[in-house]
Amino acid sequence: MRSLTEIRIGGLARLSSCDWPGQLVATLFCQGCPWACRYCHNPHLIPAKGETQIAWQMVVDFLGARRGLLDGVVFSGGEPTLQPNLESGIKQVKAMGFGIGLHTGGPYPGRLAQVLPLVDWVGFDIKAPRKAYDRITGARRSGDKAMRSLRLLLDSAVAYDLRTTVHPDLLSREELLELAAEVSEAGGKDHRIQKFRPDGCADIDLVNSLNLTSGYSGQR
Repeated sequence: MRSLTEIRIGGLARLSSCDWPGQLVATLFCQGCPWACRYCHNPHLIPAKGETQIAWQMVVDFLGARRGLLDGVVFSGGEPTLQPNLESGIKQVKAMGFGIGLHTGGPYPGRLAQVLPLVDWVGFDIKAPRKAYDRITGARRSGDKAMRSLRLLLDSAVAYDLRTTVHPDLLSREELLELAAEVSEAGGKDHRIQKFRPDGCADIDLVNSLNLTSGYSGQR
């Protein structure tokens, strides 16, 4: 059956055990992100159009051959909620019998609200305390949108993982404590701090700064 859905896919991990903890999944890396976080390790996925694109029908055909072999499919990015047809794409994959995972930073609360009832698990990237968001993402009022999305997630029955990537040059210990308080006030549980990964990062200053930092623990 031909697919009528079109989602820009910039990459495909055919088998992953880390993108959705406890599940064996295929991960779809959606092309495009409205934010430009300096520590991003997939900068090639930020532009709306990438140098390469995997046709959605090829994705559907691949998943059709993996029925019974994979637990689920994770829509990652980039930022999957940038895709206008994300809801129809998720419905199509879900109808094939796969669990649905979603990685998001929450820049589009309205679109997240549309797909949350279809999703089984969300990996939510909390960038910073609200007042520091614009500095991290390079986008105005991004903190307001992210916190609205976080509230939608926490008010839903969807399982989640809340995580914040930290480079010592970008977030201070005081800001991390402020963020922890905001997450707790919103009702979030088990908020994780994860270290910046230099692999794939296009910001040479951040990579070099990390190499000069001794005893880096994700905080300062």
